[in-house]
Amino acid sequence: MTNYILKRLGQGLLTVFLTVSTVFILIRMAPGDPAVSYAGPLATTEQLAKVREQFGLDRPVLEQYWIFLQQLFTGNLGTSYSFQAPAIQVVAERMPYTLTLATASILLTAVVAIPLGVWMSRRPDTGRELGVNVLTIAGQSMPDFWTGIMLLTGFAVLIPIFPASGFATWGGLVLPTITIAILQIALISRMVRREMTTNFAAPYLTVARSRGVRNSVLTWRYAMGNSAIPVFTALGTRFAAMLNGVVVVEVVFAWPGVGSLIVRALETRDYPLIQATVLLTALLAVGVQLVIDLAYPLLDPRVRLGKAATA
Repeated sequence: MTNYILKRLGQGLLTVFLTVSTVFILIRMAPGDPAVSYAGPLATTEQLAKVREQFGLDRPVLEQYWIFLQQLFTGNLGTSYSFQAPAIQVVAERMPYTLTLATASILLTAVVAIPLGVWMSRRPDTGRELGVNVLTIAGQSMPDFWTGIMLLTGFAVLIPIFPASGFATWGGLVLPTITIAILQIALISRMVRREMTTNFAAPYLTVARSRGVRNSVLTWRYAMGNSAIPVFTALGTRFAAMLNGVVVVEVVFAWPGVGSLIVRALETRDYPLIQATVLLTALLAVGVQLVIDLAYPLLDPRVRLGKAATA
């Protein structure tokens, strides 16, 4: 187990390193000049030169990368151009908002999608199952920004039940959570239905049914037990993706998370802020994936980590 964890940690850290290095190169290849964004379009050539010298942008890219690596291994990713504060601190202040939104969304998804998928698998090829299938396909097809705008129009403007933006109260969490969860519920419920339908047709379930095992036990202990790993993996993967910031939803609802922060950083070409955001979100995503791997033996005792897993 220890060797497996160390191996997965090494792979995760390598992934994070390659990710932030790739982002370092790509943002410098993208059009736009951070000095112009910082000093303004009316800045003189001398002023722009001073800004580039101040932020080290006048140095060769390889030298900038070497400085970046030194900062990376010391935990200092530089000062944000926009906020004039340590970039890692700015991102860390926004991260709890994204964590809150992602956690609320994945919990709502699990609570709704799993029972819904089980319900559909118990009623295959019926009119009600077809109707719910159509709704899930519609939910899967709707863009996040359109769903968010419709919810804002309906429940923040026409019927002002919830706040339209921000996170001043817990009510501000409701609409963005539902917006994100609609797509996730559609995806996960259809996956649960597929997995459960396959397990219901398996020979071991036929034998259990012939022995008089109750339907509730057949459904939740046998069929769901064998569907747990793919469902849990899908939920964990979606949660890890949300930690990177649900950019469109955060912008629509003016949510103060890392998604809206990265949009601002890209607009202002704030290199340290972009790099710090990618680093923290990548570390969190790798951590979530490691937790998912370690949870497999708990979900299915037949799974063994380490040498047995690779045999």
